[in-house]
Amino acid sequence: MALIKTKITALLLMVTTLSIPLTVQAGEHPNLIMTKSGVEKIRKNLGKVPLFDATLKSVQKQVDSEIALGIDTPIPKDFSGGYTHQRHKQNFIIAQKAGALYQILQDDKYATYIKDMLFQYEAMYQGLPAHPQERSYARGKLFWQCLNDSNWLVYMSQAYDAIYDTLSEAEHKKLQNNLFRPFADYISIGNPQFYNRIHNHSTWGNAAVGMIALVMDDAELLKRALYGIEDDGLDFGLKDNDGGFIKVKGQKAGFLANLEDPFSPEGYFTEGPYYQRYAMYPFLIFGIGMENVKPDMKVFQHKDNVLLKGVDALLNLSDADGEFFPLNDGQKGMSYYTPSLVTAVDIAYHYGKQDPKLLGIVEKQGSVLLNEAGLEAAIGVREGKGKPFVKKSVNYSDGHDGKQGGVGILRYGNEDLTLVFKYAAHGLSHGHYDKLSYSLYANGDEVLQDYGLSRFVNIGQKGGGNYLKENKTWAKQTVAHNTLTINEKSHFNGDYETGSKYHSDLYVFDSSNPNVQVVSATEANAYPGTKMHRTMAMIKLEAFEKPFVLDIMKVNSDSKNQYDFPFYYMGQMIKANFEYDSPKSLSPLGASDGYQHLYLEGKGQAAASTTQFSWLGDGRFYTLTTATDSNDEILLTRLGANDPNFNLRRDAALMLRRKDTKDTTFASVIEPHGSYDPVSEFSGNSNSSISELKVVHDDAKYTAVLIKDVKGNESVFILANTNASTSKKHKLKVNGKVYKWTGAYYLTGS
Repeated sequence: MALIKTKITALLLMVTTLSIPLTVQAGEHPNLIMTKSGVEKIRKNLGKVPLFDATLKSVQKQVDSEIALGIDTPIPKDFSGGYTHQRHKQNFIIAQKAGALYQILQDDKYATYIKDMLFQYEAMYQGLPAHPQERSYARGKLFWQCLNDSNWLVYMSQAYDAIYDTLSEAEHKKLQNNLFRPFADYISIGNPQFYNRIHNHSTWGNAAVGMIALVMDDAELLKRALYGIEDDGLDFGLKDNDGGFIKVKGQKAGFLANLEDPFSPEGYFTEGPYYQRYAMYPFLIFGIGMENVKPDMKVFQHKDNVLLKGVDALLNLSDADGEFFPLNDGQKGMSYYTPSLVTAVDIAYHYGKQDPKLLGIVEKQGSVLLNEAGLEAAIGVREGKGKPFVKKSVNYSDGHDGKQGGVGILRYGNEDLTLVFKYAAHGLSHGHYDKLSYSLYANGDEVLQDYGLSRFVNIGQKGGGNYLKENKTWAKQTVAHNTLTINEKSHFNGDYETGSKYHSDLYVFDSSNPNVQVVSATEANAYPGTKMHRTMAMIKLEAFEKPFVLDIMKVNSDSKNQYDFPFYYMGQMIKANFEYDSPKSLSPLGASDGYQHLYLEGKGQAAASTTQFSWLGDGRFYTLTTATDSNDEILLTRLGANDPNFNLRRDAALMLRRKDTKDTTFASVIEPHGSYDPVSEFSGNSNSSISELKVVHDDAKYTAVLIKDVKGNESVFILANTNASTSKKHKLKVNGKVYKWTGAYYLTGS
């Protein structure tokens, strides 16, 4: 970081000499998320559109309460969650809303409030040093990191735009020379390591600089926003606080580069849905500004409408309750009810194809954006145009070209069962070491979980609301996920640089038959000399009450290893068909790579050929049935070791351990069944319907798994391991019976 600081002064001198062919045609104000014509349309419809009117009333109540409290712009000192952090955050949120109210209601008190606040910041900012908290690789001034400073400028640009015509030339000059221009320079030229990269951080920075450029009619700032800093003075290989690369060879910078590189052609964002949700706001808000001021740039059409596709993808990356799947760093509970998704859905509806399914989400959200896009969405709801947003099975590729793995989602019915299978790229600095991992949901409830992140966002008592050290020592590690760990070492040995070079490869995705849906992928780089091939099938057979998931992990290795296969079940253990011992005192399972955080609560040997473990979760029973032999160990673990500050949840897992083994295949079924009602105290169908699970054939070309139910019915699932062609014909003899089929897989009795 010292090298970065020595070059900042030179960059500041250089920027004023650049030749800028790009022009801004700002014209009238407002010109960002609101326009004069749009505001007139809103005013004409006041009192006629219930959802818009209700949102307006709610926002007015909130802003009026803040105005009554007075304006406070304290000297910054706190991390996330502390008073100064929260106060400055609340200021920019309320200022943006006050701007919308001023335009719609034409009440001068809102313009006065914003003006007074801006001039308090103008007086403060001139002599403000870098934030006193030094944790971030790019310290802000108002906040502990430039990311939050960029949040401030994105929102304050909208507030400034809304009251632009109420200010004198002298007032504009003072604000722009003493506040907005220095602010934009600081988060960009002053911190190129933050601004000139591919990351959600720089997306906020680019959008912030671009939005104030549109308001100020500043062509140089707009060029910097769209294309980055021409010569940033940064060396290759620099990393941020999470170990993520800041600059790599061949990397472009600026808003358009951040729009291009992190998104796959279908709109999947490589950092995962949690950070896609966060980045969509600056992407779309700046997109509106560009649409209004520079429509010739066609931002919403860029990369075949990838921003609008991204909204649809993000909605599909949520469970039945609208909560986003916690792929990579992701806080559980974040959902499409967040204000950033209210913004995203309204914009996607207005600038897209007016998809009535988006109105189904708008109705659930219960509020709209206070601009023309929000009005149009609210009118659509009023006119009954909305249709349910039905989420179906879908496969999303990863990478700018769609060739860096992906995420496959299998759904049965109305999200009765949802499987999320991750075979993606690493996901930049927010990625985890969990190739071929999965999580499972039933009607929005977690059945087998992905841990998510280790952080208490904006809760100051927990590490200043920032990422905790356990995020690296636990949440990112392979053993924290439902996938295979070899020799107690994480994938790629937990090395970001190595992991960022590789991705898993899709073998097959097929959801054409709702009763037999399959996703399968391979991973050849997580452990040198070892190839993993995981296939997951969501199956509904007539003999079973509910659909179940068949999980086959085939491993080929050059050497003998210890294989650990955890299942992070959510609920209370009910029954197991194997003997185990519980220690009198608890000890960590291992010393590193996440194992140091797992207590060993029980240990036993597998129950011959078919091992079963049942639990009760959210009023439903589940049974894990796995094909084993007598040498397999069963470990019962619980999170919490080496965690003196209780930063980790005390989650449980069953872990299958197979030692001293070279090539092997794990086959398991996760079976939902029955229910329990605590009111009536009625328990129904609490036992598994499976009597035997067995790998009946396994070689380089084919793997076959037998599923036998308690009534003696048998089904065989066969996978062609080397040819996934849908037209390839296969023939295999298993236990004296010949099976013939076409395509990558076959299930008897389906």
